[in-house]
Amino acid sequence: MKYDVKDIKLAKGGALRIEWANQNMPVLNRIRKRFEKEKPFKGVRLAACLHVTTETASLMQTLKSGGARVALCASNPLSTQDDVAAALVKHDKIPVFAIKGENNRTYYKHINAVLDTKPRFTMDDGADLVSILHSERTELLSVVQGGTEETTTGIIRLRSMAADGVLKYPIIAVNDAQTKHFFDNRYGTGQSTIDGIVRATNRLLAGSNFVVCGYGWCGRGVAMRARGMGAKVIVTEVDALPALEAVMDGFTVMPMSKAARSGDFFCTLTGNINVIRKDHFLGMKDGAIVANSGHFNVELDLAGLERIAKSRRIIREFVEEFTLGNGHRINVLGEGRLINLAAAEGHPSSVMDMSFANQALSIEFMMKNKKPLAMQVYPVPKKIDNQIAKEKLAAMGTKIDRLTPEQKKYLASWDIGT
Repeated sequence: MKYDVKDIKLAKGGALRIEWANQNMPVLNRIRKRFEKEKPFKGVRLAACLHVTTETASLMQTLKSGGARVALCASNPLSTQDDVAAALVKHDKIPVFAIKGENNRTYYKHINAVLDTKPRFTMDDGADLVSILHSERTELLSVVQGGTEETTTGIIRLRSMAADGVLKYPIIAVNDAQTKHFFDNRYGTGQSTIDGIVRATNRLLAGSNFVVCGYGWCGRGVAMRARGMGAKVIVTEVDALPALEAVMDGFTVMPMSKAARSGDFFCTLTGNINVIRKDHFLGMKDGAIVANSGHFNVELDLAGLERIAKSRRIIREFVEEFTLGNGHRINVLGEGRLINLAAAEGHPSSVMDMSFANQALSIEFMMKNKKPLAMQVYPVPKKIDNQIAKEKLAAMGTKIDRLTPEQKKYLASWDIGT
């Protein structure tokens, strides 16, 4: 079996951490038990380009228990947990190609390694796997039946491909499932991003000005958690509706040009490019801390920052200090990559339980679906979304009401008045 991990001897520690994560992933564990009996993926090759974490390991184990032949690579050069990668290779016999801190050349070499397995399905987080398939490995496209996409950034890219008529197989947008973006994006990103920033800096958030760039589900989560830590939260937005929502939620909203002068901490969560630019860096306070929790580091204009910096140095792990001509120091965390995975451990397993349950059931849906799907980006079927929500509530010991026959009739009628 081919693989490429940092050190296979790390496997023992990784296996224990995977076991710890599994203890708090009840929905995925229920799916795994069914898969073990039914073997829905028997012999099916599946290539996954995801963050190689303990939670992802649980998903890989679940798919393999269903008979899938899985190969895994990292979806970000800094997100791999090396002991987890080693454990999947040694204990689960799953080919993994991922090393934390790998350079771009190795990153794409690893993507090609999982594509060499000639997958029938793909699982992506950021759409790099799909992009390489459509640009450099087109000879494999005839084999691919479908895929899933985990994150907002990837879905933006895939919908653009579909709109241009170049997407060659159907994709289910796992990110858009309510059991994904309501919980993973809001509560998972909120907690893990603050965790990464605090681990990297050991700075106090209370009393600081914390600038959240983007008020989507991820931005909502970070703003909520930063305020909970005592920070004064400022939100920047380009869309009037979420900006209005941020105001109504009690946050201060202003343009980035103004926020740059006020902020002590900055975190981008937009999925767009150059959200914090050279002119913004020039206006920042001495000692400003800048992080990104969007999928790609392009949210920060790092090339522009390098051009205006007279010096740079690594001042502590995951913190690079850029000194500008005016003497102000700008501290960039985790090379501008996903700070919750670069400096911390990513989302808690309890929220990834729902996200990865969506992944597993969406792939099963695509495989079993008798009607051919168009080359489009599809939502997670509502039945799957509701099933996961119900199973999560059951695992938490929470019960809810049911409609009575009278209530069902009322909701389906038009002739019953007040």
